[in-house]
Amino acid sequence: MHKRTKIKITIFVLLVGMACMFTAVVSDHWAVLSPKVERVNETCEAAHFGLWRLCKKQIYISAEKYQEGHGCGPISMPGDENCTYFRHFTPGLDAEIFEYKTQKEYNISAAAISIFSVAFMILGSLCLAGSCTGKGKGRDYLLKPAGMFFAFAGLCSFISLEVMRQSVKRMIESQDTIWIEYYYGWSFACACTGFTLLFLCGFALLILSMPQMPRNPWETCMDAEPEQVE
Repeated sequence: MHKRTKIKITIFVLLVGMACMFTAVVSDHWAVLSPKVERVNETCEAAHFGLWRLCKKQIYISAEKYQEGHGCGPISMPGDENCTYFRHFTPGLDAEIFEYKTQKEYNISAAAISIFSVAFMILGSLCLAGSCTGKGKGRDYLLKPAGMFFAFAGLCSFISLEVMRQSVKRMIESQDTIWIEYYYGWSFACACTGFTLLFLCGFALLILSMPQMPRNPWETCMDAEPEQVE
């Protein structure tokens, strides 16, 4: 396969990774939490949240749908939903979820790191745009920082995912928690996909933009003929 074709495929996959990561950052289905159902034929309150917003949902549990030992839900059932934004940057206030106060540092860290990921994606996109509009060596040169920026974006995405996972884990394992069930939603899956594609394809783009390797043992990389990417 020609080098130009490889780069085009890599850029296309990077665009898919960016779309997945942007979707994860702006959505609020990273984790879904369910409390124990105390009584049937009444409403219970489940929750799902992301980096910026918490949504509480009133779900009616009938006797026919009740399963002993299971929590409130599933979250896809119809019900009234109320969403509020986390107060990340308000001094002295904790993020409170159903009478359980989470450690505010986890929420702030995950949100801040995701912003860095988005910033690296924007920088990488600008480098790609410059590479598409440039000519000659300048066009080839911009592919290197673009690959680095996308790899950094993927790394930041992974750190944000891990911080969110630890936050949910600490909340569930707390003695004061009311949750008996939890799972990670489609936003978390989008973030995992975005991390994988951005990191691997960013690294691949960096490798593809490197100078051509020498064909003979006595050559060096500087002696090898440059390969233009059209």
